[in-house]
Amino acid sequence: MDQKLTLDNVYKARYALRDVAIQTDVLSAPKLAPGLELYLKTENLQVTGSFKVRGAYYKMSRLTDEEKSRGVIACSAGNHAQGVALAAQKNGIKSVICLPDSAPISKVEATRSYGAEICLVDGVYDDAYRRALELRDEKGYTFIHPFDDVDVIAGQGTIALELNEQIPDMDAIIVPVGGGGLISGIAYTIKNLNPKIKVYGVQAAGAPSMKNSLADEKIEKLASVFTIADGIAVKEPGSLTYSLCHDYVDEIVTVSDDEISAAILALMERHKLVTEGAGAVSVAAAMFGKLDLEGKKTVCLLSGGNIDVTILSRVITRGLLMSGRNCQLNIELVDKPGQLMLVSRIIAEQGGNVVAVHHEHSNEGSDVNGCYLRLTLETKNFDHIRSIKTALTDAGIKII
Repeated sequence: MDQKLTLDNVYKARYALRDVAIQTDVLSAPKLAPGLELYLKTENLQVTGSFKVRGAYYKMSRLTDEEKSRGVIACSAGNHAQGVALAAQKNGIKSVICLPDSAPISKVEATRSYGAEICLVDGVYDDAYRRALELRDEKGYTFIHPFDDVDVIAGQGTIALELNEQIPDMDAIIVPVGGGGLISGIAYTIKNLNPKIKVYGVQAAGAPSMKNSLADEKIEKLASVFTIADGIAVKEPGSLTYSLCHDYVDEIVTVSDDEISAAILALMERHKLVTEGAGAVSVAAAMFGKLDLEGKKTVCLLSGGNIDVTILSRVITRGLLMSGRNCQLNIELVDKPGQLMLVSRIIAEQGGNVVAVHHEHSNEGSDVNGCYLRLTLETKNFDHIRSIKTALTDAGIKII
């Protein structure tokens, strides 16, 4: 096995993947961030719903016959599990996937559907990871690391080869970052093909492990991670991915969960694309001005589309609030006839739509004739919200 990443390794990976991974489309996205020239690389439409199959399959295609006969083991709560399971199935290799017992049922069943044996472990990802290493030592399985492996990184780098042909005149690529395998492969490959192309990484604000490590120039482990982008919620980058990011990545920025939610919503509404939190962070960075992209032909990589449907409704609600499409008003009224009618008439005249009303009399310490009105409105944007608030205050209504 090559211990060093080379372009030759990435080209070999592309050849190995020709009958397994699809070359995903690149779509123009003029509506996501006005004034920017954005394109979307749709790895959310890849087989298994994410880019992970590229690295996993190439890694397995490189195993010796003896290693293949013993089988492989992996640990993942999501996309890596499905990528490893499908790659093993295609190579005729037994696969065991260790998952925390808290993993969403949809992901567990998706992994099982690709022929993997599932090992549910009490606790969190770290407990599942420990169990996977124990089983590797007990049974002689080959451990397929989700990111810190030369062949896995080379497999992910095949995306850069495709992009170089699909948009040869691109100026920048924005890539989601968790452990760093994806951006390492892309940055190494693209910088060797064209050093002028900028490679930007994006992490969730609740899991900035690679950003912190690069800033302090040493690998650091976070005490905890908290983000809706579970696919990139990684506490510690790999040693290999850290050094590749250090050498080839131009900048890493972070986005909040609210910004990620707004990006997921925008992709659904404007481009009919479903992405998971980790898959949408690249778009969130462009939408919310985290990077200087003016005048740059920029590709946002949508790394995966496996969002758990139970989370989707919550994400949409947050996304609506973040984009000014939903708003909540707290209003203090004098408790007399006609007040509610006045408020609703003003909102209707302004084109707002009331979807929830909560009306209660005042509590101790406030005006005996007072009452409070909590409204949830459907609105068009933040300007629309401002015009509704102005019309209400101009009519003498007190917004808290």
